[in-house]
Amino acid sequence: MTPPRPDRIVVGISGATGVVYGIRMLQALRSAGVETHLVMSRAARLTLAHESAMSVRDVLALADAHYAPGDVGAAIASGSFRTRGMVVAPCSVKTLAQIGVGSCDTLLARAADVTLKERRRLVLMVRETPLTLTHLRNMVAVTENGGIVAPPVPAFYTRPSGIEELVDQTVGRALDLFGIDTGDFPRWGGPHPAHGAPKTTRRRLEGSLTRP
Repeated sequence: MTPPRPDRIVVGISGATGVVYGIRMLQALRSAGVETHLVMSRAARLTLAHESAMSVRDVLALADAHYAPGDVGAAIASGSFRTRGMVVAPCSVKTLAQIGVGSCDTLLARAADVTLKERRRLVLMVRETPLTLTHLRNMVAVTENGGIVAPPVPAFYTRPSGIEELVDQTVGRALDLFGIDTGDFPRWGGPHPAHGAPKTTRRRLEGSLTRP
C-alpha cells in the first residue's frame, strides 16, 4: 500500500505583479497547519520591493523551508521528495512558458516540472493581461500535462470591503484545488452580508499583507 503523501506544499513566487498572493498563500497554509517549501525567483524579489514593505527575509520566514532560485539540487527538485503538490502565486508568463515547454533551468521551473511528472497537483495563478496566442498555447500545454491554470480573478458576490478580502477569496479558491478549506471567505450559497449575517467566518491570518 502506498503511504499517504506528507502534508506539505511547494510554493513558488515569480516576478509577476501580485506578490501579495504568494505572501497570503504562505500565511494561509501556515494557519492550516500545512508545511511549506518556498522558492522565490530573482524577479519576485525585485517585485516585492515595489509592492510591499516586507523584506525578502520576512517572506522567507513565512515558510518552513526555503531555497535559492538557482539551487537546482534542492529537495524540491527531486520527485523522491514527496509533496501534496505545488502552487505558483503569482505566476508570470515567463514562468508559465518555462513550465509549458519543460525548461528546467531554474529551481522554480524544475520543481513545477517534477510536480507534473509525479502526477501531483500543480496550480499556476497566472497574472497577465491581455493575453497573446503564445500565452494561451502555453496554458494549453500546461493543462494537457495535468496542471491547472487558475488566474487570480476576484469574485464580487462576497461584497468585499477591501483588497484583503479579495486576496483571501482568491487564495482560498486556489487552495480548494488541494482540498484545503481556509474558512477565510464566504462561499456562494452561504450567509450573505446583505441579509444581516456576519460578513465572513474567516479566521484571522497571521500578519498583514504589507507589513512584516
